[in-house]
Amino acid sequence: AAMKLLIASDIHGSAFSARKIANELKDDMRLIILGDIYNHGPRNPLPEQYAPMQVAVILNSLKDKLTAIQGNCDSEVDQMISDFTLNRIYEMNTGGKKLFFSHGHVYNFDNPPDGLKKGDCVFYGHFHIPFIKEKDGIYFINPGSCSLPFNSNPKSYALLDTDDFLCKIMDFDGNVLFERYLK
Repeated sequence: AAMKLLIASDIHGSAFSARKIANELKDDMRLIILGDIYNHGPRNPLPEQYAPMQVAVILNSLKDKLTAIQGNCDSEVDQMISDFTLNRIYEMNTGGKKLFFSHGHVYNFDNPPDGLKKGDCVFYGHFHIPFIKEKDGIYFINPGSCSLPFNSNPKSYALLDTDDFLCKIMDFDGNVLFERYLK
C-alpha cells in the first residue's frame, strides 16, 4: 500500500524544530527521523529552543507512527528517554524499490550500502545540507537539518509519496527546495 513519509534529520535537541516537524505530520503520514535527535553535538551551536527532554516528549507522543535512526551524536542514555527504538539502519521495500534509511556518517553518496539496484533510494542526514542526487540509477536524498542547517540553507525536511515516488524537500515556510520523481 502506498504511504506518505515525512523524513527529518538532525533535530539536535531543538524543541522548536521537533514541534514544527510534529505540526507538519498529517494523519496519513509516517515519520522517519534520521538521527542526531537530542544532543547538539560538540561542533554545533545550540539550536533554537534547545530542550532535549521536550524533544523526547514530542517524539514519544508520535511513537506509533515514528521510525528513528541512531545518529553519531545519539548515545545509550538517549534510548532511556525514548519510547521508541533507535535503529542503526532501517529498510523498507515498496513499489519494487528498496528504501534505505541511515544517519549518513557511515552510508552516504560516497559510501552506499551494498545490495542496491537501479531505482532504490538512500536517505540520510548528518551533513545538514539538503539535496536529491542520482548516481548509477540510485537516488540519494538528504532532507537537510530541521534545526541547524549548514551553508545558509533553510531548516528543511523531506516528503515522499510512495504512490508516485515524488520526493520533495521543503522548508518550514512551505517552499519546495528540491523536487524529483524517484523513478
